[in-house]
Amino acid sequence: MHDFLDNLLGAKLSESVIHVGLNLLLALLILLIGIWLAARLANFSERALHRAQVDVTLSGFLRNLIYGVLVAVLIVTALITAGVSAAPLVAALGTAGLAIGLALQGSLSNLAWGVLLIVFRPFRVGDYVTAGSIEGTVESINLMHTLIVLPDNREAIVPNGKVGADAILNFNRRGTRRFELPIAIGYKDDIGSAMAEIKRLFDEDSRILKDPAPGVWTGALGDKSVSLIVRGWTRSSDNWSAKTDLLRAIKESLEKAGVTLAFP
Repeated sequence: MHDFLDNLLGAKLSESVIHVGLNLLLALLILLIGIWLAARLANFSERALHRAQVDVTLSGFLRNLIYGVLVAVLIVTALITAGVSAAPLVAALGTAGLAIGLALQGSLSNLAWGVLLIVFRPFRVGDYVTAGSIEGTVESINLMHTLIVLPDNREAIVPNGKVGADAILNFNRRGTRRFELPIAIGYKDDIGSAMAEIKRLFDEDSRILKDPAPGVWTGALGDKSVSLIVRGWTRSSDNWSAKTDLLRAIKESLEKAGVTLAFP
């Protein structure tokens, strides 16, 4: 009887060892084959995004995200196949995910806004913008921050969460920009002559667009001067130089024409 029980227990133990071994082997096969397939699927999705002309930074991020999620699912599946209980494993993963999410709350916000900025493109590299209360030229955009070069050549690294949470002004998006110059002349001067002189200067500068047409208007009658409003349109790249050159030309031209420029 004792020998019979020993043989029975030995047979059950052998079957258990074989069962565990098969489960481990199956889990290993699932993991190895699954990782190979996950890499192929992630690479295929990245190529598809490239063909759809999705930004390189975003396509690379999505490729790594897909691969990471698939590998995580494979690891959980392999552990369950190997005999690990699913409930504690899922609970542990949920707790770890919550802890990581709370610890990286600011970084995740920057990441989310980085994806939105790359997808919707409120500005591009080379645009002159005001973003996150910083004004300058965009040099690069990645998933975590935007690099803006200020007019004095300082660099500002602005977190994407701050960029997305504030108003974005893009000075280049439309291709053209309007400038405005306030000019004050004396009450004794001829307003018509001053306006005609300024309009002549419009025609002499090819950077000032004809459509929309530039113009001069009487803005206000002040205590000691008449205010003229000078407006014109240029290409975005010409705006600053055309505006400053026109201001100097107006001063010199009006003085030669005998028109008095008022000052306090």
